[in-house]
Amino acid sequence: MPATSHPDPAGSVGPSARPPGSGSGIAGGSSTPAGSSPPPQLRLSLHPERFEAGRALEQWQEQLAADPSGAPAATALFIGRVRGQGAAGQRLEALELEHYPGMTETQLHSLASACAERHGVAAVLVQHRVGRVLPGEAIVLVAVAADRRGPAQRCCQELLEALKHEAPFWKREWRLDGSNQWVDGNTPF
Repeated sequence: MPATSHPDPAGSVGPSARPPGSGSGIAGGSSTPAGSSPPPQLRLSLHPERFEAGRALEQWQEQLAADPSGAPAATALFIGRVRGQGAAGQRLEALELEHYPGMTETQLHSLASACAERHGVAAVLVQHRVGRVLPGEAIVLVAVAADRRGPAQRCCQELLEALKHEAPFWKREWRLDGSNQWVDGNTPF
């Protein structure tokens, strides 16, 4: 198994991931003083192989529902898939995502934690592909749970944009003719 993957079926990785069997399985947070809100629960994963976004979301929601206080009332989510065309309109065979192991997980944790705290949400799920991703395959899943829809939706959108523009991923388009090109910048909003 690659260094960034985890044997947990939900695939947690990074500095905030808990080992299997160490509680709820949702990474992040610590004990909270009486009267203050608990820190957001973070589950962040990098996947070198295809992942099923619907199944990952279902597992996360089951874990949230198992909490004694119950699941938050609102969930906002985004599932991004690889397009079949490159930035210049040519058909793609695949999109390759390079990353720097260790640094990427740390940056994802920092971005998710900051967004979650800024919007006062209860939990964040980020699943992101690395390696070669085929058109139509999920490349990213961002889900945010909160007590209200506004904070959940705002946090989800802000975190997605932060991942697109601040996370250390490098993209290379592989075209059907065998040629390839590194992508400068990112796709517009």
